[in-house]
Amino acid sequence: MPLKDSYLLPAAADMHVHLRNAPGPIAQLVTPTIRQAGVDVVFVMPNLAPRPVVSVDEALEYKRHLQAIDPELTYLMSLYLHSSITPEEIRKAKKAGIAGVKAYPKGATTNSEWGVVSFEPFYEVLKTMEEEGIVLNLHGEAPCNAATDVTVMNAEIKFLPTLTDLVQRFPKLKIVLEHCTTADGVKTVRSFGENVVGTITAHHLSLLVDDWSANVNNYCKPSAKTPQDRRALLDAVVNSNGKFFLGTDSAPHDITAKKGKGNTAAGVFTQPYALGYVLTALEEGIARSDIGPNAVTDAALRGFLSEHGRAFYGVAPATRNVLLTRDGQTVAESFQGEGAEVVPFRAGERTWSVEWQ
Repeated sequence: MPLKDSYLLPAAADMHVHLRNAPGPIAQLVTPTIRQAGVDVVFVMPNLAPRPVVSVDEALEYKRHLQAIDPELTYLMSLYLHSSITPEEIRKAKKAGIAGVKAYPKGATTNSEWGVVSFEPFYEVLKTMEEEGIVLNLHGEAPCNAATDVTVMNAEIKFLPTLTDLVQRFPKLKIVLEHCTTADGVKTVRSFGENVVGTITAHHLSLLVDDWSANVNNYCKPSAKTPQDRRALLDAVVNSNGKFFLGTDSAPHDITAKKGKGNTAAGVFTQPYALGYVLTALEEGIARSDIGPNAVTDAALRGFLSEHGRAFYGVAPATRNVLLTRDGQTVAESFQGEGAEVVPFRAGERTWSVEWQ
């Protein structure tokens, strides 16, 4: 059967968002759209430019700026895994309520030039994270390199041995394989214990590599993949069993960075309509027989969109609900603010409306 015409669900938790520098024009523009989507908790990425967030003091200052924009949200802050981070800084992070440390392989994605070449120099930091219960968030791609036969299509698969090695070395470390895009990635996450989980974006539930390469506003890292991979992601949503939850990787870029001269910036802006995009992708999946007609249950939606992410990060259950109604609104052609314009995913299409209860 198709999806119902409406769902009453607990407020969602989006465990992977990019809000850009705050204060700044893009952060000022996109942060107020978080609750528009039915989300009240966000895990904030640290890959700012010209300098990433590498200290507790920087993370707390960033949080204060975001709270000034929308104080009603819960912001889970993170550090960027960098050579300057010490075990002492990790212990300080635990006391300050920092939720995770994000590892970017050097050169793999936006603002990853300060990233990891090898994890070996960070073993003491990772051991301390394991002891303190700080999450390791992995951008799970090997950098593209013709010499090592790594392309956008196999970059996640090539990274999976590194994930396996980290799990074996630090068996109690809480690890998130961010923005899973492949059937192999889903299978690998499922093979480990409950301390290893994965996030899935809204846009990867819809896009294939052809869609990804045909529209600059669909271009992102990691890339969309094959029909088989998309089926695995959809199945992971409806059969999560606590192993997968929402992390949109909503990544706003000014329109000049998407359509201007030079290389196109990698990132899909899904924040204002994230839950609607997920429901649309699930319905499209049913129509294609990628998932069964009875796969989308209220329990599956509650788990993936709200409960599993909160439980993994130790965040209290939602205290408010949101009502999602089919075809209740149209995706804006763009969002405009002072000094910034951002085009959302599936601009101009009908999607589910969100009403706070």
